[in-house]
Amino acid sequence: MLVISFVMGIVLLTMFFDNWLGKQENPNQQPVTRIDADGVYELQLQRNRQGHYVFNGLINDARTVFLLDTGATDVVLSEQLAVRAGLQPGLAMQAMTANGTVTVYSTIINELRLGDIILEDVRASINPAMSGDEALLGMSALRHIEFSQRGDALTLRYVP
Repeated sequence: MLVISFVMGIVLLTMFFDNWLGKQENPNQQPVTRIDADGVYELQLQRNRQGHYVFNGLINDARTVFLLDTGATDVVLSEQLAVRAGLQPGLAMQAMTANGTVTVYSTIINELRLGDIILEDVRASINPAMSGDEALLGMSALRHIEFSQRGDALTLRYVP
């Protein structure tokens, strides 16, 4: 009985710390959008421990984790995520990244969802060198949104 209690304690502690670490990496796992009286959508994001704005969203109904990147020209996603989102690779192009020049493929995201903010027909790049379910939220999406930072919070404002 003591061994079973010990094992259950270890399992519960592991689950607790896994959840806690996940919130440290992505404090915006369920972003909440507020709509003001003028119909303006506001989404407030908290910075993670590394100083980045990371949050969950959707690309064509495929779940993704966005990293806000004002230095990225387009929304950039992995080939795996592009397949899950039903995106077709288009024209091959060269792109400069922090890791050097890579070949990416242009595509268009039909629907990009950030909380209740919905952007349509957003230009994107598929980067085969990326992996996983993360995407860079670049300026092709951010140009439709007003954003301001105060302290550890970033507010995205969208007028439909």
